[in-house]
Amino acid sequence: MTARTGKVICDITISADGCSAGTDQTEERPFGNDGGDGSGERLHGWMFDNPEENRAELERMGAAGAFVMGRNMFGPVRGAWDRPWNGWWGDPPPFHAPVFVLTHYEREPQPMDGGTTFHFVTDGIESALEQARAAAGGADVLVLGGATTVNQYLAAGLIEELRLHVVPFTLGAGTRLFEGVPPLELEQVTSRAATAVTHVTYRVVS
Repeated sequence: MTARTGKVICDITISADGCSAGTDQTEERPFGNDGGDGSGERLHGWMFDNPEENRAELERMGAAGAFVMGRNMFGPVRGAWDRPWNGWWGDPPPFHAPVFVLTHYEREPQPMDGGTTFHFVTDGIESALEQARAAAGGADVLVLGGATTVNQYLAAGLIEELRLHVVPFTLGAGTRLFEGVPPLELEQVTSRAATAVTHVTYRVVS
């Protein structure tokens, strides 16, 4: 029997004009000028305000065997790791699986409660994906973001499926999905409108 190989999936929340964060992000305002207080509530409120309505999407997200994210999504610390930082999520983080964080600066793996261990990858997106696939053990790998990281994987042709959670407002400027990505052909797989978000899944054809 051939072992199952999971898909490489982008799972990301964006505004109606394609932004995953606004401009001028800071540690106090991780989502920048998002039309609110910069905490991400406007973009990600659908996860917390209506969890039962969006349970299917949240369960699919949590079923991944491993995750990949950029350093900016992990936290605001720049340059060398000169102070403790274990992500925005506290302990335990919501992933409960290995998470591979892209960075230019080496750091030892950081185990957390609940089964999450952050691994810090300094040799590029392909290496992070290879390590995530191995850790996932045949389950899906989710590339979570931010949009800059997702765009690198899209441009390299490494994303098989896009799960977009589109919230009904525009930011006008910010970190935008598909920025700098060559034209893609997408096949719509599912679409479901909820109270504060529309969930759309595309298969990346080419």
